[in-house]
Amino acid sequence: MAHREPVHILAKPGEISPFVLVAGDPNRIKTLSKLLKNPVLVNKNRGLLVYTGYWRDVKVTLATHGIGGPSSSIVFEELKMLGAEVIIRLGTTGSLTPFLKVGDLLVVQGATYTKGHLEMYVPDGCMAAVPDFEVTNLLLEKAEEKKIPVKLGLVFSSDAFYVEDESFARKWSSRGILSVEMECATLFVLGHLRKFKTGALLVVSNSLVDSHPPELGEEQLQRKVIDAAEIIFECFSALKNEKLNKKEKDCSIR
Repeated sequence: MAHREPVHILAKPGEISPFVLVAGDPNRIKTLSKLLKNPVLVNKNRGLLVYTGYWRDVKVTLATHGIGGPSSSIVFEELKMLGAEVIIRLGTTGSLTPFLKVGDLLVVQGATYTKGHLEMYVPDGCMAAVPDFEVTNLLLEKAEEKKIPVKLGLVFSSDAFYVEDESFARKWSSRGILSVEMECATLFVLGHLRKFKTGALLVVSNSLVDSHPPELGEEQLQRKVIDAAEIIFECFSALKNEKLNKKEKDCSIR
């Protein structure tokens, strides 16, 4: 693909870290920026808030991707143009099975999708929408280290928020799909096409199968989101250390 310049994320060269946490809600990104040391707002164009700061000694970027595949694909493409090497989604998801409860954290193993904007990328087939294996394992490992329970499974990435109902839940849960969200398939497919690593850690915010699900209040949701963010930041830290070790090893061989 010919080199392109971003037209929506107007950050300058060097303002985007190789390690990026993305979320749909700009308010969530704004809240998470307070966890970083010296966070700087590097983009507010189009309402796509992007902050860069430090988690301990790791430079981290937090970016808003908006709602759905087409919006998020623009952000993922432009983050890659600006130097992103690892992009991990922190979002919410709706449970399709009693196994997955409101308040659970879900590490995404893969995503299924139907025809939609991804057909523009791959018109002659269907990509395997799976995250990077190393990143996924690190998310599980860091959650265990922090003693934060997580589950692992497949999601459905939907392009139509308001068509999801009980029959939708029955059909897809019978195929082994645990929950529904809107952006993971896009992230994973673009990761393979544009050569960056991906992962996803989601908070179950509602259920399509429980008629009386427990309410996840704003304060509880925020706590779950912060837990998920800290797992992701620890994952970035491990990836940075691995990158440095590899660089040192390569230098010593030379």
